[in-house]
Amino acid sequence: LRLIGDWHRRFEQHGDLILPGRSADDIVAAKASGRTAIIFGFQNCSPIEEDLGLVQVFHELGVRFMQLTYNNQSVLGGGCYEAADSGLTRFGREVIAEMNRVGMVIDLSHSGERTTLEAIAASTRPVVISHADPLFLHENVRNKSGRVLRALAESGGMQGFSLYPLHIGPDCTLERFCAAVARTAELMGVERLGFGTDTVRNW
Repeated sequence: LRLIGDWHRRFEQHGDLILPGRSADDIVAAKASGRTAIIFGFQNCSPIEEDLGLVQVFHELGVRFMQLTYNNQSVLGGGCYEAADSGLTRFGREVIAEMNRVGMVIDLSHSGERTTLEAIAASTRPVVISHADPLFLHENVRNKSGRVLRALAESGGMQGFSLYPLHIGPDCTLERFCAAVARTAELMGVERLGFGTDTVRNW
């Protein structure tokens, strides 16, 4: 809540540069006015604790996407770094239904394979993997299998390519990265692809 409050002050102080992004129309308006739309999202589900009602509360405060997990097991499902992926929990299914209802995007970037597939199947709206790469680009627990990418495409979801060094691998070249993008476009359709570069610092 404090961080959201901080951003509201920034919107007031720097309205010539930024504006709150709550819909696609806000992004279009920001571009037309030479500004940047800032969209709130949660890297994991900890802000909602174990309270289903907080999904709508945070949506009303401007939060538009939330990851179900961040690497580790959460109250919603299994993270990609867990030795055994538990899949969606009962509460996870309830939260997905509530996120669908209010219009909050489900992000599976850090979720395990089973949890990701179950979330795609459980959601009535398209989901996203906002910042991860195909497993065929580099073998890393954060990257996604062909099975996941196909399920994501079939559900109308979106894949965002990451530039994080651990995701692309130490020997990745521009040519190899572009070839992986092209291969994913053949698998999913180019309209399902984007870039979620992730934060790359001190590399």
